[in-house]
Amino acid sequence: MTNKELLKILERDAIDIFSLESLKEKLESGKKLKIKLGADPSRPDLHLGHSVILRKLRLFQQLGHEIIFVIGDFTGMIGDPSGKSKTRQPLTFEQTRLNAESYMQQVVKILDKEKTTIVYNSDWLGKMTFADVLSLAGKYTVARIMERDDFAKRFAAKQAIGVHEMLYPLMQGYDSVALNADIEVGGSDQTFNLLVGRELQKDYGQASQDVITFPLLPGLDGVEKMSKSLDNYIGIDEAPEIMFEKAMKVPDSLLEDYFRLTTDIDEFDYKMILGGDIREAHFIYARELVRMYHGDNNVAAAEARYREIAKGGIPDVMDELIVPDTGIQIFELLKKAGFASSNGDARRLIQGKGIKINNETVDDCALVVEPCDGLVVSRGKNRFVKVIFKS
Repeated sequence: MTNKELLKILERDAIDIFSLESLKEKLESGKKLKIKLGADPSRPDLHLGHSVILRKLRLFQQLGHEIIFVIGDFTGMIGDPSGKSKTRQPLTFEQTRLNAESYMQQVVKILDKEKTTIVYNSDWLGKMTFADVLSLAGKYTVARIMERDDFAKRFAAKQAIGVHEMLYPLMQGYDSVALNADIEVGGSDQTFNLLVGRELQKDYGQASQDVITFPLLPGLDGVEKMSKSLDNYIGIDEAPEIMFEKAMKVPDSLLEDYFRLTTDIDEFDYKMILGGDIREAHFIYARELVRMYHGDNNVAAAEARYREIAKGGIPDVMDELIVPDTGIQIFELLKKAGFASSNGDARRLIQGKGIKINNETVDDCALVVEPCDGLVVSRGKNRFVKVIFKS
């Protein structure tokens, strides 16, 4: 990796670079740069959407630069209002720290652990006095904050906007001041917040960080951005067989973007692959994804399981669930298996023909599942559990 090659990749894949000339100068300066990525640990699982940025940071690491991964344990107690139509439910400090531990276990699947510095923004934000907060708030106007689309829309719709939410961009921006960051990266939905940091650094007498924003990877539904809450994601810590099956569901129209943004396969090669049979292209993508996150040894088994399921079969290996040998009501079974979060969710799954027992569709919401050997419950085509009845 050279500076020239990195810039070519960034110009190809980034949405915006503020500013390209400054970024070039910093890369050519020979200085070890501080490159910042912030994450509020509102959810403990990372998916391929997160990997788009993390993979670019790995390229900076290859050139010897320092990646500073900012865990927003303090800002996470507010919750990023970006793109939100209402005030987010705040997390406790303990919740943010617990989620952060899971984040870091997954981040090092992509980043070099030895070249990644992990910091928590509570280390500086939590020590600010009220006078410090007032000084920070005085560096930005309400008019500027209201330029954010989400705030403007909520204000026009007469929806509540908490004062603490309006402070969020300043808090995230102050992270860059505290770290004296040279570059900050983020998703395109973070552009406003990242540029606030760029401006605040000038107010505090620092050189302004350059800002690089990247596209939001569309989810498996092909419409919304990848999100765990929308269940349209591929988690980077998911089991190999689940990852393979989900990869096969990537919409044909998005497969080129997935190759480009989430794998190391050369552009010439993946375009050749996409020029052939599209189903085989999906298999190549799925194999590469499993190889990247789980190693070569897990690819064949994951593919074999997918092919068996695709034929309508039941896989040989699956999770086991132990339930009382007195029988169990179907709603309770689905909740214990993790297939449904509530009775209402279980009802919707059954009414939507999404639940099978031993490959037979369940249509009775009042069903009591009686003890028997070899009972397998499935949700959709790729989630299975073997039920074991014990006293």
